[in-house]
Amino acid sequence: MKVLLVEDDPTLREQLQRLLQSAGYAVLACDNGLSAWQLGDSEGCDAVVLDLGLPQLDGLSVLQRWRAAGLHMPVLILTARDRWHDKVTGIDAGADDYLTKPFHQEELLARLRALIRRAHGQTSPVLSCGALQLDTRSARVSHNGVLLQLTSLEYRLLAYLMHRPGQVVSRAELTEHLYAQDFERDSNTIEVFVARLRRKLPTPCIDTVRGLGYRLQDGA
Repeated sequence: MKVLLVEDDPTLREQLQRLLQSAGYAVLACDNGLSAWQLGDSEGCDAVVLDLGLPQLDGLSVLQRWRAAGLHMPVLILTARDRWHDKVTGIDAGADDYLTKPFHQEELLARLRALIRRAHGQTSPVLSCGALQLDTRSARVSHNGVLLQLTSLEYRLLAYLMHRPGQVVSRAELTEHLYAQDFERDSNTIEVFVARLRRKLPTPCIDTVRGLGYRLQDGA
């Protein structure tokens, strides 16, 4: 999963970037509204943490531009403004949730996980596919209750597929959403990680759909 973090305070931005990375996200970070607009428009992010008080272009304007352009990724507004009408304005502009500074880091992670789940029709923090379970809160994967040891990239790959059970996901889409920066689109990196992940899963559950990509079997 790729998250765009937009925060102009360098200390807070670095803290949140480390927090999100430790939670298993690939993170794009920027400190101004124009860069945020461009990254949100071009990078295919799964969610955005967006500060409102930004230089060059304020957060509400960035959000309005995204929505006007038909971009529907979930957006969590992060701001020091705690007046109720500021919250209403943010929600009306297209925000999915609102968190006021100061905040607890675990609350931010919980809200972000919930936004990503809801965007894919998931309600439980534990994603299941047959005996395979992925706990988005702890970033742990188990099969029949036995924990599986996955690398961060293997976890992100499986999490992306488990948020989309039964859907065919192309290699290009996986590349776009697993890495924080551009990656060579014709490389075989994704194929390598899929092969490694398959070897670690006790049952075969990732299908290759020839010419299209990969699909997680329902009820694997």
